Amino acid sequence: MEQEDWILHLTEVRKRLLIVFAWFIVTLCVGLYLSSDILLYLKTQPLIGEIKWNVFAFTDGLMIYMKCAFLFAGLFTIPVILYQAWAFVKPGLTESESRSALPYIPVAFALFIIGVSFSYWVVFPMMMRFMIRMNQSIGAVETYGIDRYFAFLFQIVIPMAIAFELPVVLLFLTKIGLLTPQILKKSRKYAYIALTITGSCISPPDMISHLSVTIPLILLFEISVLVAGWQWRAMQRVAKLNLIEE
Repeated sequence: MEQEDWILHLTEVRKRLLIVFAWFIVTLCVGLYLSSDILLYLKTQPLIGEIKWNVFAFTDGLMIYMKCAFLFAGLFTIPVILYQAWAFVKPGLTESESRSALPYIPVAFALFIIGVSFSYWVVFPMMMRFMIRMNQSIGAVETYGIDRYFAFLFQIVIPMAIAFELPVVLLFLTKIGLLTPQILKKSRKYAYIALTITGSCISPPDMISHLSVTIPLILLFEISVLVAGWQWRAMQRVAKLNLIEE
């Protein structure tokens, strides 16, 4: 690659990064404005009853406020990052590849939101109820610090939201030819083991909770395999038609 090409690529990367950074700053400002309302809304949701948020340092409230704003900004910057990545590689794609890659952006964002919602409304309350029962069984006095509460929340919500990106990852790998239906079928048992371990790590240690988390993950994997198979067969048909036309 010539030096001029490197300069053009670096200039394009700089442009895309500046757009992402500018959007992040804008959404961060919005997040700073809305953080109080968001935190109050979360506090009043009757997931497991009223839990008092205690602070044990003067900066606890400020740190949670800032984390909320940064997470808000990060969440709504994800689609922009994905779009800018697509726009960067678009010149090297064919027209059909460009059109087929663009829908991955809203789908990936929608799946991330679904993962956040499922983990917050289903998995997190199960974990909290289990932990509260354990604390009460040993006679512990329940005093929850706001920093530990949100650290526990993020440990559950973020991995689960990332796990919900599995369909997009499998579809993309199938699209570029790294995965085939045969490979997915052969790796099914290993995927089940990995998903079961993941479900057990982010759910309370009882059978009902394990199943409540693991079954949706396995269903998500099976749906991903099914859709990836449809996409692979469609790609094969297109390839055959192209050969016939040639």
